[in-house]
Amino acid sequence: MTAVELSGVCWGPKGQADILSDISFAVPQGQIMAICGANGAGKSSLLRLIYRHQAPRKGTVRLMGKDIWLMGAPEAARHLAAVLQEQPTDFALTARQIVALGRLPHRKGWGAGLFASGDEDAAIIAAAIQRMDLTGMADRAFGTLSGGERQRVMVARALAQQPRVIVLDEPTNHLDIRHQLELLALLKGLGLTVIATLHDLTLAAEFATRVLILREGRILADGTPGQALTEATLADAFHVKARIDRTGPTPRFSFHL
Repeated sequence: MTAVELSGVCWGPKGQADILSDISFAVPQGQIMAICGANGAGKSSLLRLIYRHQAPRKGTVRLMGKDIWLMGAPEAARHLAAVLQEQPTDFALTARQIVALGRLPHRKGWGAGLFASGDEDAAIIAAAIQRMDLTGMADRAFGTLSGGERQRVMVARALAQQPRVIVLDEPTNHLDIRHQLELLALLKGLGLTVIATLHDLTLAAEFATRVLILREGRILADGTPGQALTEATLADAFHVKARIDRTGPTPRFSFHL
């Protein structure tokens, strides 16, 4: 079954020209897709269409076979979770309370309070905290955590949401090398559909089963890492000269003007 499908999608700010044009692709359940491209290529705008933050000017975005704008927000959130680059630091909440917000789409009512949960919810929240190695800081105020720690909290919140699709905007930002590798290995092992923007092409080549490259709001390449990440395509996408060394177990990229 197709998890996410975009058909003839165009989008731009109100009263302005399209930033994204004629975007069409389908992501099967369980596939891991990396979206790459230069700054301003439209990567974050594309993610906002997928996680229902902005509606397309033209075309359709489908989630689990259904037009995402014919879903209510709670229904969409039960299927899809998003982890964004922006991390507000003024939440007067603990890390545990942030993670607990991931259970809200599954709540049947609001009478018990925002953070009230039964045994099942509590177990899911605890498991997400443990999985992201946050147990020792779970009761600290979110705003006191480092950028990398906050990023792990937001991933834990997404895991507590129990989605079928997880969308991440530059998920390795703020993370040290160890936590980058641990996070990508975790995402690969979830069995979920994962769509992530990545600026590190080496990580994209190792992490993703499919790479989509944007150039000026259009799809320039879409295929396996070996098919999409070619010297000619990268030169076109980033306006640089690209060299790829494929003699080792993973490709090594170098660039010059």
